Amino acid sequence: MRPLRLAVALLLVLPLVTASAGPHPTRPIALTDVLPAVAEAAPDPGGDFRITADTEISATESALAVAGQLAEALRPATGFDLRLVRASRGPVIDLALEPGHPDEGYRLEVRQDRVELRATYPAGLFFGVQTLRQLLPPEIESDTVQRRRWTVPGGRIHDRPRYAYRGAMLDLARHFHTAAEVRAYIDQISRFKINYLHLHLSDDQGWRIRIDSWPRLTEVGGAPGTGVGGDGGGFLTKDDYRELVRYAAERYITVIPEIDMPGHVNAAQVAYPELACDGVAPRPRTDMRVGYSSLCVREETTYRFVEDVIRELAEMTPGPYLHVGGDETFATPHGSYLAFQRRVLPLVRKHGKIPYGWHEIGQSPAAGDALLQFWGRERDNPMVNTAVAAGAKLVMSPANRTYLDMKYDSLTPGGLDWAGAIEVRTAYDWDPDGLLADVPATAILGVEAPLWSETLRDYADIEFLAFPRLVAIAELGWSPARSHDWESFRARLGTYGSRWVRQDVGFHRSPQIRWS
Repeated sequence: MRPLRLAVALLLVLPLVTASAGPHPTRPIALTDVLPAVAEAAPDPGGDFRITADTEISATESALAVAGQLAEALRPATGFDLRLVRASRGPVIDLALEPGHPDEGYRLEVRQDRVELRATYPAGLFFGVQTLRQLLPPEIESDTVQRRRWTVPGGRIHDRPRYAYRGAMLDLARHFHTAAEVRAYIDQISRFKINYLHLHLSDDQGWRIRIDSWPRLTEVGGAPGTGVGGDGGGFLTKDDYRELVRYAAERYITVIPEIDMPGHVNAAQVAYPELACDGVAPRPRTDMRVGYSSLCVREETTYRFVEDVIRELAEMTPGPYLHVGGDETFATPHGSYLAFQRRVLPLVRKHGKIPYGWHEIGQSPAAGDALLQFWGRERDNPMVNTAVAAGAKLVMSPANRTYLDMKYDSLTPGGLDWAGAIEVRTAYDWDPDGLLADVPATAILGVEAPLWSETLRDYADIEFLAFPRLVAIAELGWSPARSHDWESFRARLGTYGSRWVRQDVGFHRSPQIRWS
C-alpha cells in the first residue's frame, strides 16, 4: 500500500470530532447550513415539509430531467416511490422554469404542503436541487433504506452565483485517471455548484487524448510506462472524451480540454521527432521537472500539428473554451514565444473557441479577448495588468491558495510543497477580487482549483487532496462576498463531513474543523 493510501486508511478509523469549534451534530438542519453559502435565506420554523410515501415530484417538460435526477437521489434512502408527475394535489416537490432569475440562480420555497423550486434555466434548477439535498438529513446519502423522518426545514432561499466561472482542474497527463474516475470526480464537484471541469490532457510525461491525425501521440505518449514514475499509462479515446462531456453536461458542468504548448511537449516529441528543431526524439521523461521542452516555433510542421489538435478537440467540445497552456516555457526564447502565440491563438478562434491559457499568454498582443488563468503568488503582475487593460478576463488560481496538490501541512503524505502548505483556512481566507493590485473586479470571471497529479496514483489520492479544500474554492466562486466568514464555513463544513462518510469519500479530516 502506498503511503498516501495508507494514511487515508488510518484516518478513516480516527475519531471524527476534533477540538475545533463547530455545530453540535444533533442540531436540526437550518436553511443556512448549505455549502456553498446561499445568497439569501428566510427561515419559517412553522413551514417544515415532510417527505412521506405519498410525496410526489411534479415537473413541467423543461424541468423533467432535473426532477428525475432528484428522484433518483432520494429514492434509495427514503424507500419511497416519489413518482414523477406533471401535476399533484398531494404533498409535492414541484420543479418549474419561470422568468426573472439569474442564469444559474434559483428560488427554493418550503411550506408544510409543498416544496417549490423555480429557476429561469435548467442549470438553476440543478443547483437548487443540490441545495435541497443538503437540507435533508445526512442519511439521505445512503444507498440503503433508512427508517427516519425526512424533513426539509421551512422557509425561502433566493440564491445565485457570485462568478460565472467556478472551476476544478484535473491533471490526466502526469498520471492518467480513467474515465470512470473522472466521472466520480464530476459527481462530487457538482454537489458544490462547480460548473467547469478543466482537463489537463498533455504534458512532458504523457499524452492522454486520441488525435486521429497524429495517432502516435497516444500510441507512444499514452503507453504503459508513461507518467511520473512510469506507472501512469493510459489515455482517453474520442468516445471516452465525448461520454465525459455528455456526463458532465447532465450535471451542468462544461468540460474544457487543455493541450499545453509550446512547452510541456516532451511526450509529443517522443512520438513525433519532427516537432523538435533537431528532428531527434528526446528520451521519455518520467520525472517531475518542468521547463526543458519546446515545440520548434520556426517550422510549419509545428503549426500543422497544432491546428490538427485544435481542430479535432474543438469538434468534440461543445463548450466555449479551449486551453492552450503556455506556462513555464523556459526553453522557448521570448521572441519565439510571441511568434508562436501570434500564430496559435487565432487558430483557436478559427475553430470556434475562445482562447484560454495560463496567464503567461497575456504577454502576447494576440491574446486580445482571451481568458487568462492566473496561477502566480504575487500581488502585482504588470503583464497581467496590461492584458486586462487590453480586454482579457481572468480566472483566479493562485498556487498558494487553490492548488489542491499542495500538502495540507508538513506531515501530509503525498502532495507537493513548492507553493507552501495549504490548509483549509488558507484555501478559504482570500478574496479573488482583491488579490491582484490594479486589476478591477469586472475583469475576474471566476475561480478554479487545479489538482496536478505528480504524486497521485488512484482515485483515493484525488479525494484526499481535493476534499475539503475544493469546497472552500467553490464557496468563493458561488457565495456573495458579504457572506465570507471562516467560522460559519468551518461549522457548515464540519456538519457536511458525515455525508462524505456515508458516500465513502476519503477526505482529509483537517484539525481546523470539528467533524460531525
